Amino acid sequence: MRQKYSPIPELNLLREFEEGLGPVFYSDGFELSEFGADAGLHTWSDDPEFVGRFLPFALANGSGSCYALWRCDERAELASLPVVFVGDEGELYVIARCLTELFQLLALDSEPISDVGFVGAERDIEEHSEGHEEFVDWLRRTFGLGPPEDVDALWAEREALDDRFRAWAGNFVALPER
Repeated sequence: MRQKYSPIPELNLLREFEEGLGPVFYSDGFELSEFGADAGLHTWSDDPEFVGRFLPFALANGSGSCYALWRCDERAELASLPVVFVGDEGELYVIARCLTELFQLLALDSEPISDVGFVGAERDIEEHSEGHEEFVDWLRRTFGLGPPEDVDALWAEREALDDRFRAWAGNFVALPER
């Protein structure tokens, strides 16, 4: 029997999709990485209480930014944990309230931009990643979801969770001003 990618069924489904798609991108800059591997969080703090609260799982862009789940509590349903963007230029913030919300944002086929999240501007189909349409179809079939209709509203909804994250992380690291 083949070993699972992670203890999170939703990520395992995405890994299966990614492997079936082959070596093409389906969302600009996104690529699953080794689950739980170093995401550069130790450069923020080597305190085990800080680093141990993250479950890294993907690259967010081509320059070293990553996504990690934030273990904000002891819930068993790991896919419901907030997703944190660990930026290669000093960004550290909640980008999605849960894993499936990140999947919706990935359907925009846009890299996250600093502390503003994803850009929801419509792009011509020629500009999408090669496997984008397959990803959007997979997202609809697998989770009944599509790209968010109002990116700004979705971004605003995660702000309270980001405030909670910033308060917690501020106990370990100096976060840049918003």
